[in-house]
Parts: sequence; structure tokens; C-alpha cells
Amino acid sequence: MSDSTLLMVDDLQVTFDVRPRGAWPWTPSLKLHAVGGVSFELEKGETLGIVGESGSGKSTVARAIINTIPASGGRILWKGQNLLSMGPAERRRHRQAAQMVFQDPLAALNPRMKVGEIIAEPLTTHAPDTPKAEVKRRVGELMERVGLLPNQINRYPHEFSGGQCQRIGIARALILNPELVICDEPVSALDVSVQAQVINLLSELQRDLGISLIFIAHDLSVVKHISDRILVMYLGRVMETADADTLIERPVHPYTRSLVQAVPIPDPVVELAREHPVLEGDLPSPLNPPSGCVFRTRCPRALPACAQGRPEGQQIGPGHVSWCPVTAAEGLAVSS
Repeated sequence: MSDSTLLMVDDLQVTFDVRPRGAWPWTPSLKLHAVGGVSFELEKGETLGIVGESGSGKSTVARAIINTIPASGGRILWKGQNLLSMGPAERRRHRQAAQMVFQDPLAALNPRMKVGEIIAEPLTTHAPDTPKAEVKRRVGELMERVGLLPNQINRYPHEFSGGQCQRIGIARALILNPELVICDEPVSALDVSVQAQVINLLSELQRDLGISLIFIAHDLSVVKHISDRILVMYLGRVMETADADTLIERPVHPYTRSLVQAVPIPDPVVELAREHPVLEGDLPSPLNPPSGCVFRTRCPRALPACAQGRPEGQQIGPGHVSWCPVTAAEGLAVSS
């Protein structure tokens, strides 16, 4: 872990106890394996994209980092300090340095509070002695930075569009001058044109303020425009990780390839001519994940050996790792 590393997640595991519906009180609960050994590092000022389909554990990783759900195992190191061993006071300080932007912009805002109060709430909670004039000044400054008008400060969330509500959420996340902002599918509920505006805003804020971002989304075409590196997840496991350009141009893991091939190309001639493979089968249940490689039940290139043991990360190139032994040799040949 270098001095430039802001966050290191090492073998993070998150499991939940689930009791079957209609079960007797003495029936043992089942284990839902939401995250099964995720590891990555985030540098200062870097944007890490996490992509995968629903149920892959992306949001669970995010919530474990900010400690809204407990981790079952592993380590989460913030500047070298393990968050999982922190006391209440230390965790409170960490919450100031790591903020979150949520998926549903309207549901994430209190409908009974005015915009100015919503944006100021983290500051008045963590720094209650801040003078009212200073709070008002910082709220106004952030509203202007995210593209909101000063005369909107006394309006309520229902008076805004979805894109404007997301801008309010971004301003609220920035009021404490955090070092890390986790964006949990912040544009999935917005129109395409508004998505581009919000992504451009986040890129501009990241560049101007020097903050680190974790950007979570389903759509690989959205993630690639804002991310320096991309982490691909499936059923709580990491499938592949690389810098954004490498992952898009030379995907190695079969699951990553299926995601890349699902991204439409603007040229209709090229789009109609290329193959569009469809993954067969359904996402397995996290209550009973497949043995070995969790993707093997849907992988077109799966071998009997894929069921024998959990695959280890194979170094394909600088910063490019794939957790698929079947394609590792091919990836090494491509990168050489």
C-alpha cells in the first residue's frame, strides 16, 4: 500500500442471515453471500468504476465501505487504518471524509426539508458550531457549482426534476469537503441527455476538487466515460479489472466480453454486422452460489476444472487482472 493509496479493500466479505419464508422459529437461517472476497485499491484523485448486473454486489461493497452495513470479513483500509476496527468516534470522522450519492435522486432527499437545509444538513450535523452565515455561504457556493440557482434555496425537492434533485444530492455530498465520493448508480434513473450532464458535472468536480470517486453502474458505456480503472463484478466476485481503455478494447474474461459486446455502436452498419451473443441461463442465487468460478454456469467456455476451485487472479498486463484460467493464456498472448 503506497502513500498515494487512499482506500484499500482486501478480501471483503459480506453475508446476511436469511430465514426462509414460513420457516419454523428453530429453523436454521440461510447464508446469503452478497460479497465473496473482493479486493482493490483506490488512489488519491482516481475514479474507479464498478460495473455488473443486478445482484453482483456492487452497492453492497459501497455500503460496506461507508459502514452502513457490516462486513463479515476482510479489511477496509483508509489511509492504512482498518475501518472495521475503528471505534464510534473514528467512524464518525471517516463519514465526513467519505460521502455517498444515491441512485434515486428524489427518494434520497427529505421531502419536508428545503433545498438549503438538505445541503447544509451534513455540515450542521458534523460541525454544529459552524456560524449560520458560513453555512449559508457554503450552501450558496455549492449550489452555484452544481448548476442550481440561488433563488431555489427555499424550494422543496418535489419542485425539481430528477436531474436537479441529483445535483442537490451531489452538493450535499460535497458540503464536508470529502476525499471520497461513492456514486451508487447516480444516473440510472435519469434521461440519457441528463445522464451526460450529471457525468460531466462529476468529472469536472473530480478534476477541480481532486477528490476520488467510486462510480457504480450497470452500463459499461456510461462507466467508461468517467473512470480511470474499471472493476467488473459478478455474483459478489471480481471477474476482471484493468484501466478503462484496456478493458473496453481488450476484455479477457468471458463475462467482461459479454458486457462490452452489449454496448451499442453508433454506426448502424457496424452495429448490424457484428455479433450479439446472449448469455444463457439466469443469475444463480447468492444463497447457493456455484462452486469454483461463480460464472461457470453461464460461461460459454466453461471446463470441468472451473468447478473444482475458486480461480486465482491472472496477470494479463500492467494493472490488468482476470479471474478466469480458461482465457488467461489467451489474454497474455494478446498483451505481449
